[in-house]
Amino acid sequence: METAQQYQIGDMVFAAEDIFNDGGMPGIDDEEGLIVPAGLRGVVVHFGVAEMDETKEIYLVQFENGPDGSLGAPIGCLPDELTQDSTVNG
Repeated sequence: METAQQYQIGDMVFAAEDIFNDGGMPGIDDEEGLIVPAGLRGVVVHFGVAEMDETKEIYLVQFENGPDGSLGAPIGCLPDELTQDSTVNG
């Protein structure tokens, strides 16, 4: 049974929790370092399924990167790491 995707390309989302590197993030020196703090705003740019478990949805999200609101590199996020509730506090 297929489930409908939770977010669409172009949806504004927020990090529901601190998102840490799971070791698969190129360009991040600290293997388990913080990538995105809770509450940071981003936009869904693509979606798919996890390579190791095709039952898990993955959303590529570009989060704001700095005070000018420019977007950073896409980050792979699980649905429970995202929310559309702007009141999330880090």
